[in-house]
Amino acid sequence: MAAQFGRRVVKGAATTAVAALAVAALSASQAPGVTDTPQGRQNANSQPSPDVNADDSATGNSPYYTDLPPLNSPTPSPSASSGIPGGAGNAEAGIPATVLDAYKKAETSLAGSKPGCNLPWQLLAAIGKVESGQARGGNVDANGTTITPILGPVLNGVGFARITDTDGGAYDGDTTHDRAVGPMQFIPSTWEWSGRDGNGDGKKDPNNIYDAALAAGHYLCRFNWDLSDRADLRRAILSYNNSTDYLNTVLSWLEYYRKGTHEVPDGAGSLPSGRSDGSSGTGGASPGPTSPASTPPGSHNSGGGSTKPKPKPPATTPPATTPPATTPPASPSPTPTQTVDHLEDAGTGKLTATAGDTFAEKISARTETKAGKAVAKVRVRFTITGDTDTVFTGGESVATVVTNASGVATAPALKAGEKTGGFKVRATVVGRTVSGLDYAATVTARQADALARTADTALTCVPGGEFADQVEVKATYKGAVADGVAATATLIKAADDATENDKGPYFMDADGKTVRTLAGLKTGKDGLLKLPKLYADDTAGTYLLRITTTGGATLTVELKVAAAAS
Repeated sequence: MAAQFGRRVVKGAATTAVAALAVAALSASQAPGVTDTPQGRQNANSQPSPDVNADDSATGNSPYYTDLPPLNSPTPSPSASSGIPGGAGNAEAGIPATVLDAYKKAETSLAGSKPGCNLPWQLLAAIGKVESGQARGGNVDANGTTITPILGPVLNGVGFARITDTDGGAYDGDTTHDRAVGPMQFIPSTWEWSGRDGNGDGKKDPNNIYDAALAAGHYLCRFNWDLSDRADLRRAILSYNNSTDYLNTVLSWLEYYRKGTHEVPDGAGSLPSGRSDGSSGTGGASPGPTSPASTPPGSHNSGGGSTKPKPKPPATTPPATTPPATTPPASPSPTPTQTVDHLEDAGTGKLTATAGDTFAEKISARTETKAGKAVAKVRVRFTITGDTDTVFTGGESVATVVTNASGVATAPALKAGEKTGGFKVRATVVGRTVSGLDYAATVTARQADALARTADTALTCVPGGEFADQVEVKATYKGAVADGVAATATLIKAADDATENDKGPYFMDADGKTVRTLAGLKTGKDGLLKLPKLYADDTAGTYLLRITTTGGATLTVELKVAAAAS
């Protein structure tokens, strides 16, 4: 990425001093991972972090707002609810009502689906502030959709990343290059797999703050990151926009919002001004570079005089000359993605795992030119397809990986779900129409190879009575606890006849009816399986209970029905 992504707009020595003090104050607090330069982060050539590939981010490393929080802590004033802030700190701390609601709903949702991530809504607010100024000051309708689309600059390689069109203009209206879209500024190729329906309307709209906030939350919680951990928090933010200055700006707002914020009416939020690409951040639906002023030169009335431009002297006609020969502009060099001709398997082994386990083998694909040369820095998307609940590490069914110097992209490890059977993982090149690769994978049922009773007491009962002890067994597989293993318990006729018995001990269903076969049983997390209470009919004798599991483990238990000793 171009180094200028980290550039900040400096409006003078006073502004620089205030920014430096702000960063110093915030760094002295509890903001994790904040780093400073001696100039208070006014580093004009911030380099991307090596932790995250610059070509693989939520925003395509698009420009962002660089305004820092005020030095004074946010303190809601009595007039805040009416949208009239009580001071600079209060104005900055106010978050438009619908936008704030979207952040908090996303936090609640992630707390249920990915509790180990520990996502704070204040992090979403910090990113929303830096990416779009809280949806342009809360310029959204009642459903949370922006009144006008928010689009980043064209990612055509001129001052920004070069990302050729991946969505046919469906999200950004551009069929040549991609642009970051919406209040959380997702590029189309990332939104395609990370998009979420946050407001329950059946659509995934990057211009809707509920959808975008929930998608951002899931994006930040990938790879089992725990955002209460400083290192994971840093990785997650840099994966969103790979710039050290971006990281520090987001962390500053995160700490500021953690100290307190309040709700302001939609449309009444404060708008940032400085942007990392040096453009103006005020006005307009698109946060990209602004066009030159349309006012004619000399027409600005700075001192109360006439606004009419001064007449220019008449142009003179130059003597006729032969125009110099011009060299047509050279065609731009193709991007690495445009040189890809096909995908090849990069040595992926057999993909098999037991339900609930992590696949030992990872999927790898290599991008190659027509001549078979490896192509680096190409985005490869891996998508899990079929009737399965298997996911990649981090809980997603889609993962996008950038090829390394050898042209190889390796997908995150697969985590098997509980559904057994086959499914496929499809690899495709993002932004290039070439044939994809399908990888077959299989999830097998959990197994046990041994069963043992947890007690050795004799199981006896008088005719017409009930057994005092319930049968409990423990399942193991290769000596380890076998949890979630399917099991069946049957009262059989004899050791060499597994037919269900028609007399002797029995189980009882919810309606009080006799049952002598229990199917669909499963061992618990500790490998234990406790059967329901057993009853006896009036027939005395010795009977057998046989328990079998997936994987071949079998245990036969003896039951005795006899009259009590006189």
